[in-house]
Amino acid sequence: MLLSEQNNFDQVKTPALKRDWPAKIIIIAVVLSLVLGSVSGGAATLIVMKNLDKFGFVLGQNNGQATIQNVAKETVIESNLESDTIRVVKDVQPSVVSIVISKTLKQIYSSTGPTQFDQYFQFGWPFQSQQEPQIPKGQENQTQEVGGGSGFIVSADGLILTNKHVVADEQATYTVVTNDGTKYDAKVLARDPLYDLAVLKIEAKDLKPVTLGDSDNIQIGQTVIAIGNSLAQFQNSVTRGIISGINRRIEAGGNQGFSEVLETAIQTDAAINPGNSGGPLLNIKGEVIGVNTAISQSGQLLGFAIPINDVKQVIDSVQKNGKIVRPFLGVRYSIIDSQISKANNLKYDYGALISQGQTAADIAVVPGSPADKAGIVANDIILEINGQKIDDSHSLARMLAKYAPGDEVELKIFHKDGEKTVKAKLIERPEEK
Repeated sequence: MLLSEQNNFDQVKTPALKRDWPAKIIIIAVVLSLVLGSVSGGAATLIVMKNLDKFGFVLGQNNGQATIQNVAKETVIESNLESDTIRVVKDVQPSVVSIVISKTLKQIYSSTGPTQFDQYFQFGWPFQSQQEPQIPKGQENQTQEVGGGSGFIVSADGLILTNKHVVADEQATYTVVTNDGTKYDAKVLARDPLYDLAVLKIEAKDLKPVTLGDSDNIQIGQTVIAIGNSLAQFQNSVTRGIISGINRRIEAGGNQGFSEVLETAIQTDAAINPGNSGGPLLNIKGEVIGVNTAISQSGQLLGFAIPINDVKQVIDSVQKNGKIVRPFLGVRYSIIDSQISKANNLKYDYGALISQGQTAADIAVVPGSPADKAGIVANDIILEINGQKIDDSHSLARMLAKYAPGDEVELKIFHKDGEKTVKAKLIERPEEK
């Protein structure tokens, strides 16, 4: 690729004699360094010297040989994307696993109706199958594979991270298949009550865990690689693309009524197929920056991943506590935006409106919860938590996830006719029944 570059020194007026000598010195010095570098095993990538752009030269190495190229003030940038991709795949594939979902014939045929999919398909890959139940006598407890997903190794002693919806069926059994074909019985250690995440455990040692990256530093347009068990039959399939959006807020759903709001999802055009759920989204360094989670059925090449920085706390929690520990405030809420504010004639176009759900059981504030003890009631608006405004990009759940049970947070709320500040001491989120 050739990129034209304007010379920032064109306007500097200096005598010709004073300009020629530094130019010659720089060229000679760089040529010598490249020649000497090639002798000692120099870098394989092209070297670009901005200071030489003024003289119309680009210096580099071609297969270890020093070269000088006049490119008429155009800078040559060599992208070795193909070899980088191959390197990443070879390095990470041993850490990516397939997750096989199995059930007994009795359990399969007792299911009601075909699987339904929402706009955003999340479940790994349920096999569309049966007509009327016709179980041969005596084979009711025979197991059959009914679907699959992906995961990746996060510890050498057998912790596997995947999506919660991949292992949502508590009646099913799960088998982890590593890249070399070894099969392990898997136990679901924890299902995250907040994010679409789960942690499995297999009895193994000396496994190769992935390297976790930093999803806070990702940029739109950067190259990403997805690896997973596509269609639950093509193990360790690889696709490549770019990050096409960040901080996407989508509502994703799948079978068994599973539905979840992803508030800060990474959008990518790397093909993510059914069965890729739970697999890693990697940067070109081979670091995991996201967990592949959802695809859009209404569009093409619209995949979504949970940022890895939202996942690290889950891994740490399971390693320390054997389960996922989340802080709990005890409120049901809706994020306010300009439309909701206008429709309800609200004073604010941001914040979390505390409100009851559609049924009487969906109460606005849990009795005895930190929110209840802080005096928060239905129709209050939580405006800020520890000075950070609550909005689409900073939801209450996401902000609370940064804290631990026992932490005290300061909440700025609108209560009846005025603003006030209250403090709430977070507790551990109760297990879902």
